[in-house]
Amino acid sequence: MANPLPDIPVDSALTRLFRQRRAREETIWFSLPGGQKLFGQGDPSDQLFVVRTGRLGAFRREDGQEPHFLGVIRPGEPAGEMALIAGVPHSADVYALRDSEIFAVPKAAFFEAADTDASVMTELARLMIVRSRQVAKRGPAGDPSVFGFVPAGRPGPIRPLVERLEREITALGYAVTTVGAEAAAAPTEWFSEVERTHDFVLYVAERDEPAWAPFVPRQVDRLFQVGRGDKPAQADGPPVGSTALLDQGLVDLILVQPPDLAQPTGSEAWLDATRAARIFHVRRGHGPDLARIARLLTGQSVGLVLSGGGARAYAHVGAIKALRERKIPIDFVAGVSMGAIVAAGVAMGWDGPEMDRRLHEAFVNTSPLDDMALPLLAMTHGVKVSERLATHFGETQIADLWLPFFCVSSNLTTGAYQLHRRGLLRQALRATISLPGVLPPATDGQNVLVDGAVMKNFPADLMRAVHLGPIVGVDVSTARSITAKDVARPSSVWRWIRSGQWRLGPPIVSLLMRTATVSTGRDLAAARDATDVLVQPDVSKIEIRDWKAYDEAVEAGYRATLEALDRVKRPVPHLRRRASLHEQAASGATSAPFMSAAHAAAE
Repeated sequence: MANPLPDIPVDSALTRLFRQRRAREETIWFSLPGGQKLFGQGDPSDQLFVVRTGRLGAFRREDGQEPHFLGVIRPGEPAGEMALIAGVPHSADVYALRDSEIFAVPKAAFFEAADTDASVMTELARLMIVRSRQVAKRGPAGDPSVFGFVPAGRPGPIRPLVERLEREITALGYAVTTVGAEAAAAPTEWFSEVERTHDFVLYVAERDEPAWAPFVPRQVDRLFQVGRGDKPAQADGPPVGSTALLDQGLVDLILVQPPDLAQPTGSEAWLDATRAARIFHVRRGHGPDLARIARLLTGQSVGLVLSGGGARAYAHVGAIKALRERKIPIDFVAGVSMGAIVAAGVAMGWDGPEMDRRLHEAFVNTSPLDDMALPLLAMTHGVKVSERLATHFGETQIADLWLPFFCVSSNLTTGAYQLHRRGLLRQALRATISLPGVLPPATDGQNVLVDGAVMKNFPADLMRAVHLGPIVGVDVSTARSITAKDVARPSSVWRWIRSGQWRLGPPIVSLLMRTATVSTGRDLAAARDATDVLVQPDVSKIEIRDWKAYDEAVEAGYRATLEALDRVKRPVPHLRRRASLHEQAASGATSAPFMSAAHAAAE
C-alpha cells in the first residue's frame, strides 16, 4: 500500500521522524480490522506503531486473572514504544477496538531517525514517563471517550435515555453529542471530526435500525447494552460487530428498572444472556442513577474499598457516614471479610440507621462467634454467622445489588484469591469472612475458600482494574494490634467462663484474626498507590474480637475520614477528572503528545 504521509509543514517530532528518508521509505501502512491483535504480551518488539485512524486498546494479563484494561491509544499516538526503546518484549496485548489504520516503522529506521533528530526521542520519552506514571497508579494510559448504546431484548426506544445522559455529562463541563442513525450516510472523515471536537461521543442504535446497528459497536471504546430489568432476560445473541469488545470485557449492561422498585431481581439471567462484564441499574426518572452513569463515563465515579479487621471494621460505618455527610457519591463498593459485610450493606441501599440496626442485630447485640465447637475444623460451628447472613441478605444475588460490588476470598485449593462478582451474596460473604481456625471454611464445588484477608486484605488494586475513577480506601488493619497481654493465658478458666469473656472466643481467636488481617509494608505501599484517598482510622485500642466496641470504632472511622477529606484539595470525584477540550485549549495543552502528527498523517 502506498505511503499516505504528505509532506506538510506540521512542526512535530513524530512528523519529522516520518520525513527522515529511511523511515519514510520503510514505513508500512496497513489496515487492522476491529478485534484483531496488533501484538501480544511477550512478543518481540521490532517496530514502532503509530495509529493513523481508529483506536487501539491495551490489556495486560496477570496471574491468570481477567485482562486488565490499560487504556486507549488514539490517532496520532504510538504503541509499543517502551518495549522498542528498552529492547524487551511487549508487556501488554494491543488490539484494534475498531477498524484502524496503522503505520509500522522498522526498529532500525526508527533509531536512525532518532539519531538524526534528538527531539524524536525526547518527545517519546515525555510520553513514556506520563504513561508509566499512570500505569504505576493503576490508572489508564488513555481514557475511553466514545461510547455506544444498543438495545438488549426489546426495551423500547433507548435514545431518550442516552440524550438524558448527554445532558448529565454536559452539566459536568464537557462537550458531548449523541449520534444516531441520521449519520449512517456520513463519510468516515465526518465521524473522525465529531470525535476530535467533542470530549465524549455517544452513539446509539435502536432495535429497528438494522443498517446502523452493526456500525455502533465497531466505532466505540466501550459498549452498553440497555435492557428492561422488569422483564425476563432477552437477548438475540451478541450485538453484531461486538465480538472484539466482548472478548476484552468492554461490554456492559444497563437495566432500566421501575421507579419505585425496592430491589432488582433476575439480573443474573441478563448477565448470562448478554455476556456483559458489568451491570448497572437505573430507575426510570431517578436523576441520581443517571448522574452515576455520567460519572462512570467521565472517570468521576467514586469507588470505595473496605479492608478486613474483625470488630475494628465497624470503623467503616463511620467512614461511610463521613462520606455521605460531605456529599461524596459512592458508585462502586468492595470489601474483604467484615469490610465486605459493610460494603454489601451499602450496595443493598441501606442508609445510616438501617446499617446501624442490622449490624447491631447481627454482630453487636450478641456475639456471632459463641457457638463453640470441638476444633476439628474451627473454634466455632459457624452456624450463627450463616444464619445471620441469611437473615439480613436473604436470597439477593450480587448482580441484583443497586451498586456494583465485589468481595474477595482466599482459595486454598488453587492458592490464589477468588473474586466474587456474581452469585448468591450471602454465600460470597460467608466465604470472605471464613477466618481459618475461627470459622469452618466455605466450599465452592471442590474449592475450599477462607477469609479473603489471608491473601488480599485490601483489594484497592482489584477495584482499579474495574473502575477508572477515584478510589477511597479505608484500611483498619495497619493499627497497632495485639500485645502479649492479649494472648496471655487466663489465670482461671472458670473465672474466664463466669465473666462471659468466653463469648468472644479464647485468646487464640485474636491471634488467628490478627494473623490473617495483618498487612505487610509491600501491601500497604500498593494500597497507597491504588487509592486516591487513603483512610487509616486509629483503632489500636479496640480488641479485634470485641464485638461490643461498635460506637468507639464508628467514631474512629468517622474522625479519620473527615481528616483525610480535609487534606484533599479538590472534590473527590474530580481527583482523576480529565480536562475538557475547552480547558486544554485555554491552558495551551494538547490532548495527545503526537496529535499534530496524526492530523498530518490523515491529510
